Amino acid sequence: MPFAKRVRAQLVERLGAAHVKDDPATLYVYRCDALTLHGGAPMGVIFPGSAEELAWAVALFNREGIPFLPRGAGTGLSGGAIPGEGAVVVEMDRFRQIGPVDTVNRTIEVGPGVVNIEVSRQAEPHGLRFTPDPSSQKVSSIGGNVGENAGGPHTLKHGVTVNHVLGVDAVLADGSAVRLGGEAFGRPGPDLTGLFVGSEGTFGIVASVNCRLTPLPEKVATMLAAFHSVADASQAVSHIIGAGVIPAALEMIDQTIVDAVEPLIHAGLPRGAAAVLIIELEDLADGLGEETERIAAICRQHRAAEVRLAGDDAERALIWRARKEAVGAIGTISPSFYTQDGVIPRSKLPQVLAEIAEIAAKHRLLVANVFHAGDGNLHPLILYDSTDEDEIRRTHEAGREILRVCLREGGALSGEHGIGLEKAHLLGEVFDEATMAHMKDVRAVFNPAELLNPGKIFPTPGRCSETKAVRAKSGIAV
Repeated sequence: MPFAKRVRAQLVERLGAAHVKDDPATLYVYRCDALTLHGGAPMGVIFPGSAEELAWAVALFNREGIPFLPRGAGTGLSGGAIPGEGAVVVEMDRFRQIGPVDTVNRTIEVGPGVVNIEVSRQAEPHGLRFTPDPSSQKVSSIGGNVGENAGGPHTLKHGVTVNHVLGVDAVLADGSAVRLGGEAFGRPGPDLTGLFVGSEGTFGIVASVNCRLTPLPEKVATMLAAFHSVADASQAVSHIIGAGVIPAALEMIDQTIVDAVEPLIHAGLPRGAAAVLIIELEDLADGLGEETERIAAICRQHRAAEVRLAGDDAERALIWRARKEAVGAIGTISPSFYTQDGVIPRSKLPQVLAEIAEIAAKHRLLVANVFHAGDGNLHPLILYDSTDEDEIRRTHEAGREILRVCLREGGALSGEHGIGLEKAHLLGEVFDEATMAHMKDVRAVFNPAELLNPGKIFPTPGRCSETKAVRAKSGIAV
């Protein structure tokens, strides 16, 4: 259903015809984000170019009772940018402003459409960086990172997005503009910035972000440790953290991932290893060698077949390129894949990874693992054929079982991808009715009519009907 003529005319007059689209090709492109197992039917897509245009459009939708939602690069993996039927997608790609680096306060103001890695590129000449580095950082935008409270390999030591955002300019569901936070941490009063970050586009639309920058480390050491079994690699992870060593990053990839990415990147990942750990330490130059030797000893204690230290910056960059492009490399061995995002205690890694393998075998599916082992944030990739309806059904079932294993072991539904559309049906298994009601009350302060990104986190009756139909067809409770 395209825009009503009256609404479309107002949008075109204010935004320009080039920035108001409801043609079939555009609607098809914007039917989903990176979670392609679901899809929606948007009314149309608008491309505001300023905070004033954004606020005006949101106020219009609020007056007309039209549901709407923000979208950035579309790299989200929980369906947070999938439109409900009849919703308008507010594409934020034109918000690419990036301010000068404030070297005294170590901050930078950027637009939500700025790609994550560009912030660090802007800061690097000043000896600074933006630490949150999701694997999609070459394409994911800051607005989406704020919405999902994105993590990444280096957040083991430095924290996730909320730890590196000082302030947010946002447009609320009624079109009003607000500034949350400011130029520094520790402002008096409730932490509204912390509340907003991770709200998955249901509290407001980000118009600008004040990012906290951190100094580049004096020295970095990147190690590879290869193991003959996933269990041995998992035990090594727990032992490293238990020994009081907190790496900047501690990642695990399994043999399926190695076999997919190594022929493309040629990073020297050990072929034939059941699991490979990527371990990065960063600190002052003095003492870093002792820490690498300590970690190498722990890995060998857990029967590591090989432990290797990157010889220079070029080799280190190649290793990280392999890690960051691992998910994309899966496309060479499977036409489609479904990425999960459960969290478990590190001590449960061997047991849960074994159970994931059993679940995959039961459903006749292949699962590849590439994840943030240091903080127990799993990313099992379920490989499937999107043209096979029975395989899609089995993929949904396997994903649901994996998340329930994570919950059973004291974990969480999401570490960084968000609840979105994908996991909303499981939220009631985590929180009781009273807690769910309190969370909805908080959302209602920002989004009382539930017009802003409806059906996300908490399913909204009567909305997202196409997505519900897809779920029902796949056997998911709605």
